[in-house]
Amino acid sequence: MKTAVVTGGASGIGLGIAERLRGDGFHVATLDLNPSADDDYAFQADVTDPEQIAAALDAVRTKFGPVAVLVNSAGLDGFKRFGKLSFAEWQRVIDVNLHGVFHTIQAVLPDMVEAGWGRIVNISSSSTHSGQPFMAHYVAAKSAVNGLTKALALELGPSGITVNAVPPGFIDTPMLRKNEQAQRLGGTVEDHIQRTPVRRVGTPADIAAACAFLISEEASYITGQIFGVNGGRNT
Repeated sequence: MKTAVVTGGASGIGLGIAERLRGDGFHVATLDLNPSADDDYAFQADVTDPEQIAAALDAVRTKFGPVAVLVNSAGLDGFKRFGKLSFAEWQRVIDVNLHGVFHTIQAVLPDMVEAGWGRIVNISSSSTHSGQPFMAHYVAAKSAVNGLTKALALELGPSGITVNAVPPGFIDTPMLRKNEQAQRLGGTVEDHIQRTPVRRVGTPADIAAACAFLISEEASYITGQIFGVNGGRNT
């Protein structure tokens, strides 16, 4: 069995991905700032801290062996008018959403290069297609993740490693519902469903299905792609 690591795997999209990959027969370890007490294979780590990542991955390797699959799902959103945004607030969102991806990929890369096989899937955001007011720092970070994905796909392909990104659309997670209550969505979830061609909100399972495909052998000829899962809201 291959070993997969999912960051941000304690809730929402990350949890859905972890559950799907376990069902597909992977050893799955999750890394999260607040790991689930119900998950025996959950490890605490702040993805902005390389030392915490290294310690968690050492424990993962001891339990399961080398890492073959990495899904970067850890993320932090933010809502603020750009003119009022402090550099510290900007930096924090960039640190989690972009630098966290940098740190985790560098940490697992030696395992994949040695094996001559690896799968990396970065969860970005459909806001990279459309933009989003009051989320300049978040959109900038996730757009950079898409660019990093394309660059690494070219660099790592000869080593047997594919790198793709999945930018989710409107996905029903605790974070989404929290933002709905805070009136940050420009309407209710139901309002957005009516603006979505398939007329439903997405689920973590929808994102997990895309990740599962990109990780599979059937997708071995797919790399450097931005694989949108958004119900037709962005094409």
